[in-house]
Amino acid sequence: MNKVSGQKSAYSYLYPQIVPNDHMMLDVGDGHEIYVEECGNPDGIPVVVLHGGPGGGCSPYMRRFFNPELYRVILFDQRGCGRSRPFASVEANTTWHLIDDIETIRRHCGIDRWIVFGGSWGATLALAYAQTHPDRALHLVLRGVFLATQDELDWFYGGGAGLFWPELWAEFVALVPEAERDDCIAAYNKRLFSGDRAEEITFARAWSVWENALASIGSNGVAGEPPAEFARAFARLENHYFTHKAFFDEDGQLLKNADQLADVAGTIVQGRFDMICPPVSAYKLQKVWPRARLTMIGQSGHALSEPDITRALVQVMDGLARPVR
Repeated sequence: MNKVSGQKSAYSYLYPQIVPNDHMMLDVGDGHEIYVEECGNPDGIPVVVLHGGPGGGCSPYMRRFFNPELYRVILFDQRGCGRSRPFASVEANTTWHLIDDIETIRRHCGIDRWIVFGGSWGATLALAYAQTHPDRALHLVLRGVFLATQDELDWFYGGGAGLFWPELWAEFVALVPEAERDDCIAAYNKRLFSGDRAEEITFARAWSVWENALASIGSNGVAGEPPAEFARAFARLENHYFTHKAFFDEDGQLLKNADQLADVAGTIVQGRFDMICPPVSAYKLQKVWPRARLTMIGQSGHALSEPDITRALVQVMDGLARPVR
């Protein structure tokens, strides 16, 4: 295991793997069924975990940030991804559908208020949910903040991050005609939804590799080839959401509506060298959200598995259990 500052591995701070107490497929309408699982203490502090992407799906690793004796942990796969069905579908799949799904899960579980834990796109969704239902959020725990602004999309899909990874950026844009490279999201959208499965998978893998290769500060640029069906769902859903600017009414909406969080406290854990979601977004958010505390994690990138980010998130959750404010 990796050592951090001569101390024991950051991963030793994670709680042992736990098996879900229950799991189910929940019908949320519009032809969608979403996978929901619950683990930990049924009488513990409720927390809902919002995975990234959009399209990433939840994983057993995400259970390990919570003391199973103190927390009642709810995880689910958002529409179109993971074990939810129909797989890779973008029909009736918007930010507002997902917010309604979160509320459906909350009511189904008989929970009044809960902590909302999310990173990257999960942080976007957590903010949108809490701004829509501030009375349901006990506390927000955000990692790798993404506000779904045009500036952020331009950074990652318009060549900003490519200034640091020029060889990988060259591979990413090489798949599309030169005349279309001024809007890579649109160019990839055309191929990810072409109806030609082989073409969709080729472009889905390229889309996924570009993101995965930049996720960790320790990356050497080699991401490996993701499974075809996972890549297809991940890339199609991300591209669908980014094409529609996360279905917000205006650019910068989450910052402009920060006053809706006046009664909601939050903790932001942000990698200082996050290449996917640059720290300026977390900084801007904290400036308009006085009840949020921002911790910049040095020598860390974007990934949930970054050692110091892992440790910081576990410490945050342990602190919130004594007690939730």
